[in-house]
Amino acid sequence: MKKLELTQLGNFSNSLNATVYHAEPRFTEEITEIFENARKYDLKIALRGAGRSYNDAALKGGGIVLDLSLLNCVQAWDAETGILRAQPGLTLESLWQFILPEGWWPPVVSGTMKTTLGGCLGMNIHGKNNFKMGTIGENILEFDALLPNGKEVTCSPTKNKDLFYSMISGMGILGVFTSITMQMKRVYSGLVNVKEWNVPNLETQLSALLRCAPENDYIVGWLDGTARGTSLGRGQIHTANYLKKDEDPDPDETMRVAFQTLPDKFFGVVSKSKLHYLMSLGLNNLGVWGVNTAKYIVGRDKDYLQPHAAFHFLLDYVPDWEKSYGKYGLIQYQSFLPRETALDAWTEMLKISQQRKLPTYLGVTKRHRPDDFLISHAVDGFSLALDFKITKNNRAKLSEMVEVFDKIVLNAGGRFYFAKNSETSAETARAFLGSEVINKFRKLKKRCDPENLLSSDLYERVFGEGLG
Repeated sequence: MKKLELTQLGNFSNSLNATVYHAEPRFTEEITEIFENARKYDLKIALRGAGRSYNDAALKGGGIVLDLSLLNCVQAWDAETGILRAQPGLTLESLWQFILPEGWWPPVVSGTMKTTLGGCLGMNIHGKNNFKMGTIGENILEFDALLPNGKEVTCSPTKNKDLFYSMISGMGILGVFTSITMQMKRVYSGLVNVKEWNVPNLETQLSALLRCAPENDYIVGWLDGTARGTSLGRGQIHTANYLKKDEDPDPDETMRVAFQTLPDKFFGVVSKSKLHYLMSLGLNNLGVWGVNTAKYIVGRDKDYLQPHAAFHFLLDYVPDWEKSYGKYGLIQYQSFLPRETALDAWTEMLKISQQRKLPTYLGVTKRHRPDDFLISHAVDGFSLALDFKITKNNRAKLSEMVEVFDKIVLNAGGRFYFAKNSETSAETARAFLGSEVINKFRKLKKRCDPENLLSSDLYERVFGEGLG
């Protein structure tokens, strides 16, 4: 391995950064060497995949960031059963490009294809089909991992069960995934059938998610955070369904990688690599109100076929879109609420954001179900993700507002997702996780990592002394 050097790394949303020692192992054997160096120099190690977290999950100021992106090989693939084994640095982009031409698709994907498998497991990501397929962890058959205590373990839902359900969702704090085996989803076309329609307010939006989820393979909502009064929470619902066998007249064509590739120009004219500069001009309260209003007005009932990549990976449609938020970046606040309390809690939150002149510039809703993982964000209900632009003058106001949001969510029986919120406090984490979960995680941490080598700025923020 080459000598470690200090470098600056940031989070995906450009709101946080840290000076770290950056390590990129080319072989899994080098991870042990990195552990030894951390012991020798009394350094902590944070794991990093593609660095797509909106918070400080992949940062450790003054420590080592162990970047697993070069460990990205497909180790085994069975095109008959759809079972794949791969290293943790394999991205969802490389994954779907490898399997789709043979008639398979990942069972759960994030809103960007740039995430790595290891990162997806560490945060136990969900997709637009959580209500049906659960989190990515529910589709993992087995994984191998290297623990800081020197042991190599194989985990599955029946073998080393406690580690299986804790390392998946464990934020990269218990050990390092070295091989991941998962079941893919059989598909018969590179297209999905998409339907979209407007919903006039938040109540209608949540009702549509609840009512329509069982009838569809995917469902997601867009929410206009600038709308007020009786239109509060208005937006659009999108559903998607796989095509059945023989419904696509030319599946070999639609499952080609080239067919799926997102266009590099907007309307065939403007290069998308430059589009974030144009977008930045409208990312203010007035501009977003105008765009959202226009989007809602022109919205109408639509039914069309769309490539998988275009439907799933909207966050990749504009390269570097996060840069449009400017120098100070953005925070994404995502909360998960039971279906009985979601309407009242999110109505209050949206009204507060508007009263404080800090409206969300993007809102996304999904339908969810509970799961069995230790650090779980799941509920029988919904999630709402809200993007807020950070400026030189509003950061303190945003922090104050999300503290108020935290109280509302907790009072409503809600939960949070450690891939997103960068403002979560130890007190908030304690409140939604509960002492039983925290104590169990601490015992596993002591067993797997007795020297506490694995850490991150996120872990120290939410699992530090405040949760002792």
